[in-house]
Amino acid sequence: MKAIRIILQILILYAFSMIGEAAHQLFHLPLPGSIIGLIFMIICLTTKIVPVKIIEDGAGFLLSFLPLLFIPAMAGVMNYPSLFSASGAALLGIIVLSTVVTMIAAGYASQLLEHKANKRKEKKKCSKHVSQSL
Repeated sequence: MKAIRIILQILILYAFSMIGEAAHQLFHLPLPGSIIGLIFMIICLTTKIVPVKIIEDGAGFLLSFLPLLFIPAMAGVMNYPSLFSASGAALLGIIVLSTVVTMIAAGYASQLLEHKANKRKEKKKCSKHVSQSL
């Protein structure tokens, strides 16, 4: 039963990708169809048109195989040793720097969101306390 549910959820995710591809072809947008489908899916998830439970298991299943998709790309890089010459060092520096910047930005964003959530909880707690004392 769980296997059927995962297959159906993957089909839903595939449908979003196909909708994005159709929008790309129809409107000649500069974004790839898969990205348009992801944006459409995020909009549907945030507006609760599509509940997370509908795609949760299928997405988790696909994410478990994600590292396998990077192996062919790395094997392909090995066919081009010139990438590891002088331009390769610059490329490595850019990758390391962008990774560090991304980690810092993600850390600040998560701290900001946690701070806002704590403020909301505190405000809710204070309003509840005030209403009880009245």
